[in-house]
Amino acid sequence: MERFLENAMYASRWLLAPIYIGLSVALLALTLKFFQEVYHLLPHVLEMAEAELILVLLSMIDMALVGGLLVMVMISGYENFVSQLDIDEGKEKLDWLGKMDSGSLKLKVAASIVAISSIHLLRVFMDAQKIPNDKLLWYVLIHMTFVVSAFVMSYLEKMAKHAH
Repeated sequence: MERFLENAMYASRWLLAPIYIGLSVALLALTLKFFQEVYHLLPHVLEMAEAELILVLLSMIDMALVGGLLVMVMISGYENFVSQLDIDEGKEKLDWLGKMDSGSLKLKVAASIVAISSIHLLRVFMDAQKIPNDKLLWYVLIHMTFVVSAFVMSYLEKMAKHAH
């Protein structure tokens, strides 16, 4: 009975595979949204104010960072929790494949969240005159929470690696 339960639990890791495939679909949706932004931007780029253009570009950078985060979570999560990827010998292989454990994945996700939050905060500050001060304060506090959390996670990961 114990062996059956252990085998069932081990096999249940494959339940994560459809979730990672779902992240691929989310990446496709994000890509479509990105090119929708490009489509709306190009006809008006010459008549846009610089600040307005920068806001659109920051939004596009934000999407690129989220896309990178999706790829990182999708591939590393699959490799760490489901199965190793079998990439053909002649095909291009990402340098970090097989090298990112769950701890470093968490740190990269935290760093990505801080970067995404930073861009969002920059977009907010570019429109700061339209936003009440108390709301700006909340944006900054939430961002700083992400920053402090990332530092704490990094410190704890470093301590855990030194303990081994």
